[in-house]
Amino acid sequence: MKRTSAKPIATPVATAPRVIALLNQKGGVGKTTSTANLGAAFAIAGLRTLVVDLDPQSNLSLHFGHEPTPDQPTVRDLFMNETMEAKETIRLARPNLWFVPSDTELALVEGELALQENMQRILARRLESVMGMFDVVLLDCPPSLGVLTVNALTVADEVIVPTQAQYLALRGLEKLLETVLLVQRALNPRLTVGGVLLCMHESQSSHGKAVVEEMDQYFAKFKGSGLPWQDALVLRPAVRRNIKLAEAPSFGQTIFDYAPTCAGAADYRALADAIRQRWVRVEAPAAAPAEVLAAGAATQ
Repeated sequence: MKRTSAKPIATPVATAPRVIALLNQKGGVGKTTSTANLGAAFAIAGLRTLVVDLDPQSNLSLHFGHEPTPDQPTVRDLFMNETMEAKETIRLARPNLWFVPSDTELALVEGELALQENMQRILARRLESVMGMFDVVLLDCPPSLGVLTVNALTVADEVIVPTQAQYLALRGLEKLLETVLLVQRALNPRLTVGGVLLCMHESQSSHGKAVVEEMDQYFAKFKGSGLPWQDALVLRPAVRRNIKLAEAPSFGQTIFDYAPTCAGAADYRALADAIRQRWVRVEAPAAAPAEVLAAGAATQ
């Protein structure tokens, strides 16, 4: 299993990062697999990428071979420990790819967070000092619409919904979009929905084809509506069902480490390219010094 470490980033980036929340209130749909492998694809393409694990299940860290230790700061510290700086929680997973690990105790703090003043903006405030170091920030949200998810939506520019081509997924999508709209109106006016990312897709399934067609039609009717999902679509290509994607985390690897020539790797690489083509970069203030991460957590 690969081990992770923390190292400084060479130079700060000149623009604000693109912050994407990967969200689905239903578990087991490929959300964490997509977060890890999209992050790896962006990193391979040369984008300095930060992945933040907001899911108490902590499965995302397994893709990077992370072995938690009692003294290892996690995303929980960002929420609960005001003296902990964000740079101390960041680990280096691969070239151009960093991550903030989670832990199971994160599930116990949602009640405490709900009592804090301005609790929706805690994550945005704590990550502010390191945002200038990255081109892309991916937020792996928990399978719920609670405080942790609202924090992710408050800091994000865009929401991507990993899901499967099933009828109930479309019904769940409508509920999720309602939450996005509430957050956009109350907390984050720049928040948009990029679209749906199809995972474990079986292109020959007649049911799957029908659901994808219905999703296409669903988004099409909101074009020009002014709603956060007016430009959303079903992202292509779909990620085909591939056993290699399920096997890779058990070896502490992304799909590009484990089976770089398989269908899953090809799909995530093409998907990352397609997502990049849709971005509009926005200039940001000058970034903090590159040394901000040099004093981060020591190599494990």
